Amino acid sequence: MPLNDKRILITGGTGSLGKKLVEIILKRYPDVKRLVILSRDELKQFEMAQEFPESKYPCMRYFLGDIRDVDRLKRAFQGIDVVIHAAALKQVPAAEYNPFEFIKTNVLGAQNIIDASLDCGVQTVVALSTDKAAAPINLYGATKLCSDKLFVAANNIKGKHDVRFSVVRYGNVMGSRGSVIPFFMKKKADGVLPITDVGMTRFNISLEEGVEMVLFAVEHAIGGEIFVPKIPSYKILDVAKAIAPEAKHEIVGIRPGEKLHEEMITSSDSFNTIDLEKYYAILPQGKPKIQEYYESKGGKMVEPGFCYNSGTNEDWLSVEEIKSLISKHHHD
Repeated sequence: MPLNDKRILITGGTGSLGKKLVEIILKRYPDVKRLVILSRDELKQFEMAQEFPESKYPCMRYFLGDIRDVDRLKRAFQGIDVVIHAAALKQVPAAEYNPFEFIKTNVLGAQNIIDASLDCGVQTVVALSTDKAAAPINLYGATKLCSDKLFVAANNIKGKHDVRFSVVRYGNVMGSRGSVIPFFMKKKADGVLPITDVGMTRFNISLEEGVEMVLFAVEHAIGGEIFVPKIPSYKILDVAKAIAPEAKHEIVGIRPGEKLHEEMITSSDSFNTIDLEKYYAILPQGKPKIQEYYESKGGKMVEPGFCYNSGTNEDWLSVEEIKSLISKHHHD
């Protein structure tokens, strides 16, 4: 389903991913009918409208609103075909300190998106997840796991509505706001980098790869899948070496709610996970039709007990590869 002639709305559209999505959609689908940014921060919208003005891109709309407010969502979703749900509170330490704020946005907000989509005749909903939602140990991950479950289960309550809900789950986006690379680049000048744990690993995905995956889900999802990309891991020490080889390391210990390694598919998920070559998809349990559909397209179920973990991943970024990725994606 190419996006020309479609009306698309992105929640949290002023974030790193939202901006990159807009850039790529405008380039690839010049005949997109409408592209609506829905978010809370008027300043970020003002700044984004300098970059993508309505005068140059007549399809662009900027809509102030909070996903906690279902009436506002219903107004915003009028006539919309595709919703990409990227709005979330996501800082792990903030979630431990303000748990119910995260529940209101990430869980109740998710259900508001579902209700508004059903009421307004939206056809396709793709929600963003996180590696932290697999076997969560922090509140942020737990709220995103709840959110994922709501979107997967929304396919059971759609009745006669022609709508598909699916989820895209991926790891740390290279250079997104609040992530480790911009943090290390700032700290480089001090000559000391705070390292949480020398053994720590993370998955790595570029913004472009994240966008491609969201667009893949918009086009191909039949509803109920959680898509997971096949991406490399890096060691946190290698990132430090790539950014500031001379810097000293100060071991500061793992922060509350942090894992040593991230996981995107747990071994418990392996029994309903299918390998689609470029991606994995965790399928909703007890829905043989979805499994049959993907097997008919050449997908294969993974081995029972398979788990997808940044520490046991087979694909690793070297220090040199991290360096060239940083110079490609960071123009600081």
